Amino acid sequence: MYLLKLLFWASLIIVFYSYVGYGFILWAMLHIKKIFTNTSKGGVNTFEPFVTLIVTAYNEQDFIEKKIQNTLDLNYPQEKIQRLFVTDGSSDQTPDIIRKYTQIRLLHLNERRGKVAAMHRAMGYVEHPIVIFCDANTLLNADSIKEIVKHYADPTVGGVAGEKKILKTNDSNIAGAGEGLYWKYESFLKKLDAEFYTVVGAAGELFSVRTALYENCGDHVILDDFVISLKICQKGYRFQYEPGAYAMETPSMSIEDEQKRKIRISAGAFQAMYMLRDLLNVFKYPKLSFQYISHRVLRWSLCPLCLILLLIANLFLVIRGAGTFYQWAFICQLVFYVAAVGNSILIKNNMNIKALYVPYYFLFMNLSLIQGFARFMRGRQTVLWEKAQREKMESTV
Repeated sequence: MYLLKLLFWASLIIVFYSYVGYGFILWAMLHIKKIFTNTSKGGVNTFEPFVTLIVTAYNEQDFIEKKIQNTLDLNYPQEKIQRLFVTDGSSDQTPDIIRKYTQIRLLHLNERRGKVAAMHRAMGYVEHPIVIFCDANTLLNADSIKEIVKHYADPTVGGVAGEKKILKTNDSNIAGAGEGLYWKYESFLKKLDAEFYTVVGAAGELFSVRTALYENCGDHVILDDFVISLKICQKGYRFQYEPGAYAMETPSMSIEDEQKRKIRISAGAFQAMYMLRDLLNVFKYPKLSFQYISHRVLRWSLCPLCLILLLIANLFLVIRGAGTFYQWAFICQLVFYVAAVGNSILIKNNMNIKALYVPYYFLFMNLSLIQGFARFMRGRQTVLWEKAQREKMESTV
């Protein structure tokens, strides 16, 4: 029974720490630090370096003109922006539409080699010291570039992670609700991460790096944004977080589309952990490794396994009469999973209960990690994936 209790508590602590404890510890440490530190900031930011904006697009003919107009309307000196749109592999009218705009330089090859290969190719045409990447199916807020570049006045900053916002549409669904909640939580953790030391991985919807620090991580990388940003951190630079610069996109069209996306990301997570295995050395990267392991590695690798072990250990403890606490713990786990499974049944019947979003999406994410791990082990995840369908963005956005 001792080993069962050890397994129960170890699993519970890992899951709790990964999803709640780490954020609380950072929050507490930062609040204590603020008591003894003067955090006032003075002066008005006038730092406006030359920047290159890179947009990778694949068969986006239905949205690309809205994206183009969005980039042309950005509130930044126009003479200081170089705009590169890469449409490699696109077989629709996307390249032809872009060619109509003289303010944009089009890079196009007929061969499709994936987003990361397109990004690497575009870097060969970058003329400026700061490069900003964003997806073709997102819209940026007008001051996004201004908000990003102000961080580069600090020479220790090697990159900046923008915010990702999931837009609510008239046809809201469980995928959008879950994805929106997840990113609100992630944004909170990114804010804490940045205040403590550095953001642990940028999101590809909107992020920026110093051109000189960009590293070609290979055309096989699935989570290019994550690997590129942490490679820069390994060089001793920090990645800042800027919520005032955000990319807006609609949620996945359905939970099936969201599942495809999550499994692909999960497979990429295990690939990234292998590529960044040096970051597990807390003696070489004390702060960075602490954040990387706490925020990413535990959640991606151990949490899905710990959830299974927690339930099994709890079951055997109840069978062996371990005590009232373990009985209640087992009941709570059952209620949580029944709620998650129940909501999945409702979803299949075009219904859902908002109160069940959290248990459902939590289980959904961890199952996706398990499926992603299996795909990674079989080597079946390619950088060329079927694009997830997303809800139509309202014209008023």
